[in-house]
Amino acid sequence: MSADGVAAQPFLAGQEITGGYGRGPDILHGCTIAVNPGEIAVIVGPNGAGKSTAMKALFGMLEVRSGAVLLDGEDITMLSPQDRVRKGMGFVPQVNNIFPSMTVEENLEMGAFIREDDISGTMASVYDLFPILKEKRYQAAGELSGGQRQQVAVGRALMTKPKVLMLDEPTAGVSPIVMDELFDRIIEIARTGLPVLMVEQNARQALAIADRGYVLVQGANAHTGTGKALLADEQVRRSFLGG
Repeated sequence: MSADGVAAQPFLAGQEITGGYGRGPDILHGCTIAVNPGEIAVIVGPNGAGKSTAMKALFGMLEVRSGAVLLDGEDITMLSPQDRVRKGMGFVPQVNNIFPSMTVEENLEMGAFIREDDISGTMASVYDLFPILKEKRYQAAGELSGGQRQQVAVGRALMTKPKVLMLDEPTAGVSPIVMDELFDRIIEIARTGLPVLMVEQNARQALAIADRGYVLVQGANAHTGTGKALLADEQVRRSFLGG
């Protein structure tokens, strides 16, 4: 481990990424983000800071003009999102992350589309993690509450048996009670050894469960440290956490 607690070779790393969409201007400016196995790393910052853009850059959804994305030591900067899924990246976008007319179980089965092995064990573990989904497995996913739909989206990503799980604002639009519940499940997922990287608007709550935090401002790293250290940092508290 290095002095700031990052393993010398993180499992997923975006190294000094600069890039943007199409021919548009750069949104990310030398941004570095990494997560190790069994860790929760969170990306926080003000609106328009490039948080979701950084996540999309790691997943191959925008042009990386300089820097690199490494997965388990392999340079995947030029791979398509589909190829990254095959390499083991599970990505849950903030919106349009379920098939509303399909049942819960059909959504989960769709998550396993790249697999050729028996998916029943993974399905059982998703239902163990989210018991309400087992109860509602024959219901159309679009009829569920916001929090339950997010559980379907996360469950679907887990069905690929990913090596890293990426969540873009998993608690957007849910109540504080549902947010706490989702965060508890995310902690459980990380405890299995799976690295979890998430973008979160609820910065204080996200940093409270994070092993590592990245505060982005205008597409660049403003502060990096453990979740605990960032929560205790007066400048971070004053600027980003409301005092």
